Amino acid sequence: MAGVTAALTAVVGREIEALTLAEAAEHLDVPRTRISQMIKQGQLLGVREGDRWIVPKAFLVETGVVKGLPGLITVLRDGGYTDVEILRWLFLEDPTLPGAPIEALRSDRGGEVKRRAQAMAF
Repeated sequence: MAGVTAALTAVVGREIEALTLAEAAEHLDVPRTRISQMIKQGQLLGVREGDRWIVPKAFLVETGVVKGLPGLITVLRDGGYTDVEILRWLFLEDPTLPGAPIEALRSDRGGEVKRRAQAMAF
């Protein structure tokens, strides 16, 4: 079941709901290997907790990955950001958005988030 994990909390600096790969796969109705593949391809980010991967629940909607997230990850990776730095930034509260970038992406305000990511990356 979804829950808060120490590994993800340590990375992002606050408690957020997390899913194991199996839970994420069940949520999206895809094989667990598909979620692993999505992480490897940069469509999702996760962290290792012991012998398992976990992903933020906020990265998923009923139909798949939050719109714009894979492109945002690519932009920031291409700009030299590590996955840990990207995770932290996505959950960092920004009063000018308002809220965290992931919240803006989830509420169809992704254009501003992408613009900021592009400015950060280059």
